[in-house]
Amino acid sequence: MADIDASESELRERLTAILRATPPLMRVLSVARQICLPDWLVFSGAVYQPVLNHLTGAPLDYGIKDYDLGYFDALDLSYDAEDEVIRRVKAAFDERLRSMVEVRNQARVHLWFEAKFGEPYGPLSCTAEALKRFASATFAVGVRLEPDDRLHIEAPFGLADLFALRLRPNPRRKTVGFDRASADCATPLA
Repeated sequence: MADIDASESELRERLTAILRATPPLMRVLSVARQICLPDWLVFSGAVYQPVLNHLTGAPLDYGIKDYDLGYFDALDLSYDAEDEVIRRVKAAFDERLRSMVEVRNQARVHLWFEAKFGEPYGPLSCTAEALKRFASATFAVGVRLEPDDRLHIEAPFGLADLFALRLRPNPRRKTVGFDRASADCATPLA
């Protein structure tokens, strides 16, 4: 169990160490950096699940279903432009990861979100803003591998809940998706 009194900077250091020790995720981050997508982050289970696994003694990549790679390109909101990026990203990976990397232009999520999930979703201004709308504050963590090999971390609600294995809904956005997001987690949380 995590030290719940750890500072946010200490938790960021722990997160960095855990993610760096997860080879498939580091491969995704390295390739994503090479592709140079605008305003990109890897987020969701690809980031929070290694932490849960570390804390519960499971292999770091246990339960990772996919690697969500978000980017932000408001210049072309067409499906065709996004599909071109999806094909380019898939071509950059070997087969195992090719089928696991899911790419989405966060600038166009508002165009399809309500039809798919039954909830309104206004336009975003950047990729990190998507984290603020996650169903669970616990899972709202994204990372990017910077050119200097530093891991840039976005965690609008902090990391304390994640490291305390405490699941809580997003305090800024009431959503019917919380139960679904909670069920998708490979590690049961309090």
